[in-house]
Amino acid sequence: MINFETHLALTRLYADYALAVDSGQWDLWPEFFMDDGVYKLQPRENHERGFPLATLSFTSKGMLKDRVYGIQETLFHDPYYQRHVVGAPVVRRVEAGRIHSEANYAVFRTKLDKLSTVFNVGRYIDTIVQTPDGLKFAERLVVYDSEMIPNAIIYPI
Repeated sequence: MINFETHLALTRLYADYALAVDSGQWDLWPEFFMDDGVYKLQPRENHERGFPLATLSFTSKGMLKDRVYGIQETLFHDPYYQRHVVGAPVVRRVEAGRIHSEANYAVFRTKLDKLSTVFNVGRYIDTIVQTPDGLKFAERLVVYDSEMIPNAIIYPI
């Protein structure tokens, strides 16, 4: 499989990703991905049935940067905080220099004048590659469990 140092780097990648999106440092988000990296947010039912329809689908770092611009400059919404709780990544396989791993996640949302609520729950299905700058996502598929989601998902999960 992978050695201890690589597993530690993998665990750190997951933790750093959650910290970046929870802190609202949106410019950091695309930097977790390769230039041709893929980020998809998809309901579990579509994933399990092999349906391609995704709630969000970005197929390059440029598209992720465009989403960041939208979050910062053009999208209007009630502000909220989010907090990720991410399980330990499990390496499913390593092949052709790519680490295929998964981790469960739960995201809690706190609106400024309300109690915290469970916002989104599911699992990450990732393909990760080693680069000179460390581990990066070649693909991050975010498969959420519930068919019911809020009317808009603004921030990355």
